[in-house]
Amino acid sequence: MFENILFLLSATLTIVGVVGVVFSSNLMHACTLLLASLFGISGLYAVIGADFLAAAQLVIYAGGVVILMLFAVMLTGGTANNNNKFGIDKIAGMGSIKTYIIAGFTVIVTSLTVLKIIANYIKSYEAHKLPEFESTVEKIGTLLVTDHVISFEISSILLLGALVGAAVIARPKKGQE
Repeated sequence: MFENILFLLSATLTIVGVVGVVFSSNLMHACTLLLASLFGISGLYAVIGADFLAAAQLVIYAGGVVILMLFAVMLTGGTANNNNKFGIDKIAGMGSIKTYIIAGFTVIVTSLTVLKIIANYIKSYEAHKLPEFESTVEKIGTLLVTDHVISFEISSILLLGALVGAAVIARPKKGQE
């Protein structure tokens, strides 16, 4: 029952986030919706029992989207003149009903994902006998540098290309200051 609820909420969050990214015209909204879809994917990993991938999805990609938001603000000049007619700086709105609903839904999916990860360990716990430790991280590392080394290298070249492309796009044009 718990897995079914987590699956449905994660799938819904993923689909809503992805569709929102595609149709969003605001850069920061698109980044936030991308973060929501990545949280949903983490929940889907937790449903299928891939605890390491779920945790890695939360840590690596969620952190990456936060960095993406910082770059988006830096590259697009995120500051705007928010003065009213009295010359007082306006404070940006803290959110609307829609943002609170999306944030609440994201919190629910993230909480259920963490509960699913923890529940797998609680179920397998035996007070009288400790289970033998079997690390999946070592297996994943060994596979990355032996069987899947070509994929690993291609992804590093792809990331290098994205970095060079971002630098070229961010560079000011000639005659523009």
